[in-house]
Amino acid sequence: MRYLRGSNGEEVARLQTRLAELRLYAGPIDGKFGGGTEIAVRRFQQQSGLAVDGVVGGETWQRLFPAEVEPPAPALLKQPVEFRSLALTGAFETDSPPPECFCGLSGDFDGEGLSFGALQFNFGQGTLQALLGTMERRYGAVMEDVFGDRLPILRAALASGRDEQLAFARSIQDPRFRVHEPWRGMFVTLGRTAEGQQAQLEAASDYMRTAKRLCTRFQVTTARGLALMFDIAVQNGGIPTVTAALIDRDIAHLTESNPLDAEVARLRAVANRRAETAKPRWVEDVRTRKLCIADGEGRVHGSYYQLEQQYGLALTPFVV
Repeated sequence: MRYLRGSNGEEVARLQTRLAELRLYAGPIDGKFGGGTEIAVRRFQQQSGLAVDGVVGGETWQRLFPAEVEPPAPALLKQPVEFRSLALTGAFETDSPPPECFCGLSGDFDGEGLSFGALQFNFGQGTLQALLGTMERRYGAVMEDVFGDRLPILRAALASGRDEQLAFARSIQDPRFRVHEPWRGMFVTLGRTAEGQQAQLEAASDYMRTAKRLCTRFQVTTARGLALMFDIAVQNGGIPTVTAALIDRDIAHLTESNPLDAEVARLRAVANRRAETAKPRWVEDVRTRKLCIADGEGRVHGSYYQLEQQYGLALTPFVV
């Protein structure tokens, strides 16, 4: 396992923390391996007499963490493919790698009151109420631990009507839509808990069912394919009938004989056709995001994604 510019996640945050302890890194501990992290790694390698390449492989990692021989694989890779697909789409939606994507929090800039989590569940559409309701029913002890004496206030808001819920959301943020403390810290903490992340996966179940139906519809059979269909379900709501017919025509003309090459070609056909039917101003944004998944790598919103290494989303069989 190696970490280099473009890598992200908990292990990168740990790396940044260690480099900060050594006074080699002064940037944010955000889990994003960017230029500042690379410079810090190069400085450490130079000081340690290592080859200076800015890449954290086995030798560099062991010097940083003497008790560990190799850099660990991202913990995310141990999760089910549905969870990994959610984490990828969450990273796109929040511009933050996991686990921070599960903590995404924004105020009323879009009229939805308050948005939280990997898929920005919100009061305006009723999705945040459902998510928090699930947390209350299934993980009440976690809610009590996170929200403490503020939990009765949150419960009262959840039990009220939509207008009152929106009023509550607006009361805990400033005019620039930044959520006040301690509410910000509480929601972020909730997103970092395993229970909070599991509840988000459950709240995304309708999207996942749509994704699996699309996999069956277009004969997509891999983990990467499921991730693409899930992202389409979340960002675009699905695939219109006319677009599906165009995809069918494209797939019928594919000539790749290798099964994996054929799968990638099928995913690219889906990605391109779905992008073409987005609103004109968003066509290229959708295309870039969808082709990143279809190809297994690419840059989205300035961040580089390598799906197999970072998310374990490869061309491996997935049974719907």
